[in-house]
Amino acid sequence: MNASDVLARAHEWLAAEPDEDIRQELAHLIASPGSELTDRFTDRLQFGTAGLRAAIGAGPLRMNRLVVRQAAAGLAGYVLARWPDAAIRGIIIGYDARHKSQDFALDTARVFAAAGIRALLLPSPLPTPVLAWNITAYNAIAGVMVTASHNPPADNGYKVYLADGAQIVPPHDVGIAASIDRFDPCTVQLAAPDHPLIERLDTGAEDRYVASVPSVRFRPDLSGGTVAYTALHGVGGATLIRAFRSSNLGEPLVVAAQQDPDPAFPTVAFPNPEEPGAMDLLLERARESGAVLALANDPDADRLGAAIPTADGGWRRLTGDELGCILADHILRHTTGADRLVVTTLVSSSLLSQMARAHGVHFKETFTGFKWIGRTVLDHPELRFVFGYEQALGYLVAQQPMDKDGITAAVMMAEVAALAAAEGVSLQDRLDTLAARFGRHITSEQSVRLDPATAAQRVGSMREAPPAEVGGRAVTSVEWYEEAGLLRIWLDDIRLQVRPSGTEPKVKLYGEAIDLDPAPYLSALADLL
Repeated sequence: MNASDVLARAHEWLAAEPDEDIRQELAHLIASPGSELTDRFTDRLQFGTAGLRAAIGAGPLRMNRLVVRQAAAGLAGYVLARWPDAAIRGIIIGYDARHKSQDFALDTARVFAAAGIRALLLPSPLPTPVLAWNITAYNAIAGVMVTASHNPPADNGYKVYLADGAQIVPPHDVGIAASIDRFDPCTVQLAAPDHPLIERLDTGAEDRYVASVPSVRFRPDLSGGTVAYTALHGVGGATLIRAFRSSNLGEPLVVAAQQDPDPAFPTVAFPNPEEPGAMDLLLERARESGAVLALANDPDADRLGAAIPTADGGWRRLTGDELGCILADHILRHTTGADRLVVTTLVSSSLLSQMARAHGVHFKETFTGFKWIGRTVLDHPELRFVFGYEQALGYLVAQQPMDKDGITAAVMMAEVAALAAAEGVSLQDRLDTLAARFGRHITSEQSVRLDPATAAQRVGSMREAPPAEVGGRAVTSVEWYEEAGLLRIWLDDIRLQVRPSGTEPKVKLYGEAIDLDPAPYLSALADLL
C-alpha cells in the first residue's frame, strides 16, 4: 500500500470512527502523515487462537470499535455458515471493566443482531469464567469475552469460545479469520441498541455460576482460616466473595485499594500476579492479618496467584507449578477410579506426570495455552477429567467451564489451606512431602525480547542445528513439537525448552531439573539465541 492509499484509507476510517478520542488520535496522525500512520494501516490485527489483543487506538493494528465490529461480523458469518441453528441458539457476550469494554460488547451484540443472530449480553462487567460457564448453560453456539486479561492497562482484547465452552483451536481460528477478511470494518451493519434480538441478561448468569462453585469442595465441613485476597483492580472481587460465602468459607480479607474494578490499575505497573511487585499490597495485608494464605486473581479472574507464609515469618509467592501440584495432590487424594484424567502443558512441570502414575490415573500433556487443555478433555469423553493446569497460573478444578477458572481454584485452594491447618501441617509441608516422594522439581523461566519473525527464525535455526552442549553440559537428546513450535533439549535429566511467544515479541525459555537449579543452563541457552 503506497502513501496515497494509506492516506485515503485513513480518511475512510476517520469518517467511520464512532469514538471522539480515537477520531482525534487518527486526525492527528493524518495531519502529519509518516511512518506511524503507514504502520497502522499497512496491516491489521491477526485473529488467532487467542482472538485479538492490542493497545486501544486508531487503525486496524489497534483495538477500537471498528476492529471489533469487523471481528464480530466475521464470527457471525462463520457460525451462520457452519451451524444451521446458530441464529436461534445465539452468542453470549461478556466484558470486563477495561477502557471501552462495554462499548465493544454492545457493538458486538448489535452486529450479531443485524446478522439475525440472538445476542445474549451479560448485564455488567463480570469475570471470564462466568461468561465461559454460561455458554453451555444457555446452549449458545458461541461466546465472546471482551477482555485483555492480565495485559497492561492500555490494552483490550476479544476472546472467542464455541458451543462446547472451550476457546477456539484450529481449524476454527483460521476459518473465523478468513470470514473476518470478507468484511470492511468501516461498513459493518449495526442493529439498533434496542433491537429485539439483543437480550440483556439479568443477574441469573452470575447467580448460577456462583451456585455451582461449592461442588468443587471435597471437605465442605472445613470453614478454613484467614485468607487474604486481591482482585488487582479487576472484575473478580465481588464474584469471588460470593463464591466463598456460598462455599461455606470465611469471607476473605481483601486489599481494599485493589478490590473494585479500575481500568487505570493505579496501584500496579502490570496487573499480572506473576509480575514482581503485583502482589506487594496483598502480602502486606496477609502479614498484618495473620492470614494462612494469600490469593490473587488477574483482572478477568481466570488466573490465580498464591503466596504462603514461611517458617521465618515472611511470605513467598508460589510458582504456577507449585500451586498446580498442591491442587493436584489434594484432588488425587480425594478422588478414586482408574478412569481419572489429569492434563497439563508441555512447558509445565513434569511432576504431575509422576503424581498421576503413582495414583494410577491417566495423564495427558498438550500444547501451551489453556485452550489445548480444554480440547484434550473434550477429545477424551471416555475418561473422567479431574484436574488441568498450566504453569502460567491457569487452573481448572471443575467440569465446567472448559477453560481456566481462578475463582473455583481459589475456593479449592482455601480448602487445601483449611485441611492443612486441621491436620497440623503447613502448605510448605505439603510441598516438602511431595518433594520427599518425587524429588524437588525446580523450574525456571526466562525470555529474550525479539520481534516475532526473528523469534521464530532463531528457534528454527536452533532446531536445525542444535547445540552440542549448554552451560558446560552435553546435550543428550532433542525433541521438536511442530504444532507448538517448541524445541525441547535434554542435558541428561535437565529439561530445557524454547519457543516463540504467541502473544508477545519474545522467545520464552523454560527449564526444569530435580534437586538442581536449571536457571544457569537456561541463561546459557538464552545466550545461544
